[in-house]
Amino acid sequence: MADIDTANLVLVNEGHTLQQALFEQIREKILCGSWLAGARLPSTRALASELKVSRNTVIYTYEQLLAEGYLVSKAKSGFFVAVTPPDQFLTTVSPISPTPQGTNNSPSNRLFSPGIADLAQFPIKQWNRYLQRHVGRSSLLGNQDLQGLLALREALATYLTSSRSVECCADQIIVTSGAQQSIAIALLVTQSSNATAPFLVEYPGYRQVVKVLELFNIKHDYVKVSGGSGLDVDSVVSRSATGVYLTPSNQYPMGCSLNTDQRLQLIEWAKRGKRWIIEDDYDSEFQFDSRPFRSMQGLAAQANAADQVIYIGSTSKVMFNALRIGYMVVPKHLAARCLEVKDALSGDTPSHVQAALADFITEGGLVRHIRKMRRVYEAKFQVMTASIQQYFGRDWVVISQGAGLHITVEWRSNVDEVLLSTQAEQVGIVVRPMRFYQPAQNKIMLSREPRNSAIVLGFGNASMDDIAPSVERLSKLYYDLLDELE
Repeated sequence: MADIDTANLVLVNEGHTLQQALFEQIREKILCGSWLAGARLPSTRALASELKVSRNTVIYTYEQLLAEGYLVSKAKSGFFVAVTPPDQFLTTVSPISPTPQGTNNSPSNRLFSPGIADLAQFPIKQWNRYLQRHVGRSSLLGNQDLQGLLALREALATYLTSSRSVECCADQIIVTSGAQQSIAIALLVTQSSNATAPFLVEYPGYRQVVKVLELFNIKHDYVKVSGGSGLDVDSVVSRSATGVYLTPSNQYPMGCSLNTDQRLQLIEWAKRGKRWIIEDDYDSEFQFDSRPFRSMQGLAAQANAADQVIYIGSTSKVMFNALRIGYMVVPKHLAARCLEVKDALSGDTPSHVQAALADFITEGGLVRHIRKMRRVYEAKFQVMTASIQQYFGRDWVVISQGAGLHITVEWRSNVDEVLLSTQAEQVGIVVRPMRFYQPAQNKIMLSREPRNSAIVLGFGNASMDDIAPSVERLSKLYYDLLDELE
């Protein structure tokens, strides 16, 4: 049985001790079916470290859950969700059951390239064993289900329910060839033939979204995102639109998130006007400064608005980029239309790779890898921010939150971000200027807005030893350019 990902545990201890708050959180997860019977909980030491509480708090909580029958303990194996929770009949929330039916030398992988996972940390030998398990299966050699292998969709449904509080079953999940294909499908199926209102997208934002909108001539408009205040939610909810594309967990490239109140405002806006929210849950697995917020899809389900949300995820950042497996969770009534569009776009993922991923998830490999990488990326983030402080002092300001695989910095001097990027590339360092994220057809309009210069630096695939020396090299380039201006 798979290990449980506890990233979605958020301790709210108003009027309670931390132990009581943790007990109630775990109990609720078990009773509502988010944590399935037989699933293994993290060790007391691991959970205490993750939640930043004392180990005794976790030990006493586990012991109380064990005494009340919610957990079972197995010698030398740990704590597991009880097969039959003691008062399961008391809850009115039913668990949703699925319906039966590794580094290379490419320029895009260079030092500080955004969006690249730590490829050296991936358990490639274990992954190869999963591939070998399925590569010789003749049953996987023919044409397969357009929606994706059922075993993978069931594994994803369990994982998303547990880790992101997404409410779904396997029939709502569509396996794609990556987030980009998911985005294209979502944008195409949410357009009506007589639509006059635009589809809203973030700016600065993910350029690939705008490419799809422009390729298919979909009317669209932009919503400002700033490093300090994040998405301009008031601008969204005051407009008439077909829908909005969001990266609410760690906005790319500004590195900010939407809090629960903002998410609920947007959900109410979508529900009231029968509008769409495309939730790209980018970097939700890697949060360092705070516990991750619940997915918008899960919040929408609680507000009876799940039919307005399309949830998109990918394996690129949690595993490795070349895997090219994404997924989308769609309202049931929209699944058939999504499959029609996917069939037209093509881009299926080989079935034996899907089968290997299904095993990797169900046997606990994915959750264990994510737990390890949270620690690795948090350590890299700390080294990155400390190095920027050491070599730039107050001249550079980190404006992104502690999350994900990148850092966004800005400065007030007249040093040109594009020129710095060009010079950095000559010494093998990728510096992504903020201008890169401005839509091509709107660069003139957006460039008129006053703003500080800013760049994005990816630390995911940088070795710990390379970070500080590379930041130092960047500082020399920056201050040489600054000297030339004076």
